[in-house]
Amino acid sequence: MPTIVPPVQIGPHTVRPPVVLAPMAGITNAPFRTLCREFSGGKGLFVSEMITTRALVERNEKTMQLIHFDATERPRSIQLYGVDPATVGKAVRMIAEEDLADHIDLNFGCPVPKVTRKGGGSALPYKRNLLRAILREAVSGAGDLPVTMKMRKGIDDDHMTYLDAGRIAVEEGVTAIALHGRTAAQHYGGTADWDAIARLKEHVPEIPVLGNGDIWSAEDAVRMVRETGCNGVVVGRGCLGRPWLFADLVAAFEGRTDDIARPSLREVADVMVRHATLLGEWIGNGGTARRATVEGGGGRRAGEVRGVIDFRKHVAWYLKGFAVGSEMRKRLAITSSLAELRAGLDELDLDQPWPTGADGPRGRTSGNNRVVLPDGWLKDPYDCAGVGEDAELDTSGG
Repeated sequence: MPTIVPPVQIGPHTVRPPVVLAPMAGITNAPFRTLCREFSGGKGLFVSEMITTRALVERNEKTMQLIHFDATERPRSIQLYGVDPATVGKAVRMIAEEDLADHIDLNFGCPVPKVTRKGGGSALPYKRNLLRAILREAVSGAGDLPVTMKMRKGIDDDHMTYLDAGRIAVEEGVTAIALHGRTAAQHYGGTADWDAIARLKEHVPEIPVLGNGDIWSAEDAVRMVRETGCNGVVVGRGCLGRPWLFADLVAAFEGRTDDIARPSLREVADVMVRHATLLGEWIGNGGTARRATVEGGGGRRAGEVRGVIDFRKHVAWYLKGFAVGSEMRKRLAITSSLAELRAGLDELDLDQPWPTGADGPRGRTSGNNRVVLPDGWLKDPYDCAGVGEDAELDTSGG
């Protein structure tokens, strides 16, 4: 019988079905969220790029653009990264008081060195008291806004944190937890440990647990829910070049297991142009295009050019599995206008059907990395002396 996954309640928001777009730096901006939401029929939850709390409090221009939501986005979901409890509290109160979002997610999962070397992201839950202080500030400052968190299993196999972190989250009033079944040391390599997701669900039965890691298709998502008992899924790299995956996820979770998208290259090409167009319009309405105009570019044209340039990183993900020569792939990855992108795509054999085996891994896959941490970070899992505002990044990212 088809699996029908019940909705998840995150504060006042019913997420039906419980499918969530994971925050990805430089990817999950407003245009990409719009695209994924269009495919899902408006169902699910779509989270912003990771926002640094210090940059938000200081009203950094780039950050203020990143937290812009389309009028149709409901609920509006922001993910915050912070290390200093006081700064996190200020950022959360700013969001609540100025009605900047409807839901706040806290990032304790980012494994990149520029974040962990300051004690942030996936390094932070090792310091149990610091984690508790941040969660307490966030929940108290959020008022009626629900606060959730995303984390990894731990720093490495010898320093697991997810069970302790899950219990602290419940005690401090966090509404839901998403667990990526990898350690920080794994980055995005190896295989996600779905058993850890099952253990966390057993450990914190009071709140929803969402699973993350190695979901490349709707079938993977259904299998994760069945095998782990988690309440829903968070999808990151699986939707790179595959925004229609959210249509598949909605169909599968609603029991329509045969309603899975298998677009032809022609349909994929249309989505690529749509994505690049949305990026150009978004950039054209923001500070980036205004600066370009001052430098001698022309408003809309400057936005289009910068949008197509920003789109370049998506080209390989969209074309994965299709018979497209290396020279054409390179050419499409250096286009500078919508007309140039469309012309290049029109030269392809657009009647190609969806290729077999095209649903595999995309994006970063490196693993077994040394995690860069502050000096002496692992000496005491409770002492958090020396971590303060200077540990906050001054720009958004991660």
